[in-house]
Amino acid sequence: MNILVTGGAGYIGSVVTEYLLKQGYNVIVLDNLQQGHKEAVLSPAEFVPGDICDANTLEQIFRNFKINAVVHMAADTLVGYSMTDPKRYFHNNLVGGMSLLNAMLEHGVNKIIFSSTASVYGEPQNTPIDEDHPKAPINSYGQSKLMFETVLDWYRRAYGIECISFRYFCAAGATELLGEDHRPETHLIPNVLKVALNKDSTVSVFGTDYPTKDGSCIRDFIHVADVAQAHILALEKTASLSGNVYNLGNGEGYSVLEVIKVAEKIVGRNIPVKFCSRRPGDPVTLIASSKRAAKELGWRPEFPELGSIVESAWRWLKDHPQGYKQ
Repeated sequence: MNILVTGGAGYIGSVVTEYLLKQGYNVIVLDNLQQGHKEAVLSPAEFVPGDICDANTLEQIFRNFKINAVVHMAADTLVGYSMTDPKRYFHNNLVGGMSLLNAMLEHGVNKIIFSSTASVYGEPQNTPIDEDHPKAPINSYGQSKLMFETVLDWYRRAYGIECISFRYFCAAGATELLGEDHRPETHLIPNVLKVALNKDSTVSVFGTDYPTKDGSCIRDFIHVADVAQAHILALEKTASLSGNVYNLGNGEGYSVLEVIKVAEKIVGRNIPVKFCSRRPGDPVTLIASSKRAAKELGWRPEFPELGSIVESAWRWLKDHPQGYKQ
């Protein structure tokens, strides 16, 4: 079975590719390397450089490879930048996604797994958040993802596209082979660990006056390998569960300062903190309920503990202190 993974050279997409290869799938990776790394595309996956917004590239892929299904990971994802440059997010995340769907229709491919985001919910009215929670994104990143979910549902109803979407918050951690290497890096755990490696002097904590127990934001961290496993389960059950949306999460949130404390225990040293003002578009608490995914997909996180997530990221970063550009 040939699977096209868009954004498959990126952090999450590369791990999805790794796990697909382990399951015996043939994988074709499409990535423009804006945030991805060719070095993260494991053999024997086929790498095609290009952009989902480029109709010619999509035409070549679907014509040259007998694609059976698509795992759509490609997206602009930085929340802060989405507040200042929304046109880029709507173009890449919505228009690009529609280009992909149209190419699928033209070539008779009717199965897609979409990596969405729990940012579609906006400020939570209750926690943990389930899939029926109101959708009210507070940044263009979340809005663009929600709009594509709507488009995807219309393609399902009108054209018979089989689809499953996943919403999750903070993917983190690493496998033995692959880890997190963004340029610039905005995610908390790798930035904390870079301080431990003396690559940065302090880690920034954005907001100390939130209504939480220590004043910092609370987030739901999920191991990147568990995200990958969910996408593989979805590929196996798309026909029977088409149109469904699932949250992925551990159901337990940790504050930013708690994450730093856990990291300090793992690395065995203090991590200096720089307190900053809040970032636009950051909700107070984000915790997702994954009960529906457990019940219908049979998905359960293999690495639910924050300590195991941080420890795996630390092992990879120590082995790859310069990321993929060694």
